[in-house]
Amino acid sequence: MIQYKTIIHKFDEQGEKTGWTYIEIPADLAQELFPGNKKSFRVKGMLDKFPIHNVALMPMGDGCFIMAVNAQMRKGIAKKHGAMLDVKIEKDDSGIPVHPELIACLEEDEDAKQYFESLAPSHRLYFSKWISDAKTEPTKVKRLTQCILALSQNKDYGTMIREQKANRM
Repeated sequence: MIQYKTIIHKFDEQGEKTGWTYIEIPADLAQELFPGNKKSFRVKGMLDKFPIHNVALMPMGDGCFIMAVNAQMRKGIAKKHGAMLDVKIEKDDSGIPVHPELIACLEEDEDAKQYFESLAPSHRLYFSKWISDAKTEPTKVKRLTQCILALSQNKDYGTMIREQKANRM
């Protein structure tokens, strides 16, 4: 586990990261967490007294990594960009949980299951989180159906969402 203090930053103009709130993980500390690694990986720990788990660290190309500080985290720590933050993190090898109802549906469609399992864990999470974020049971059922149909046609999450938006227009 590493522990350090840092400032919460916010990207101005940075392509797809524009507007993101984030913290930096210096290269030497990132190497303590995951020696020799230069790719994205997941961590768990505490931001001040707010617990985090399964949060991605993303490489910035110079050996440093960043961690996006999403709205839920910002609310939990009650801080905005520019504030100091006490960080205690370690590598999280627990894996990305998949929504149990998605797993059950995948068991019913071998093609969808095979394609889903071929996706990177982070891409599987897009489908799972979309289902988990459904606020009502009918919405969850609709999303499960859409996911299984898209996966059985070898469509990734982005393709599925774009096609749905195009069909609504």
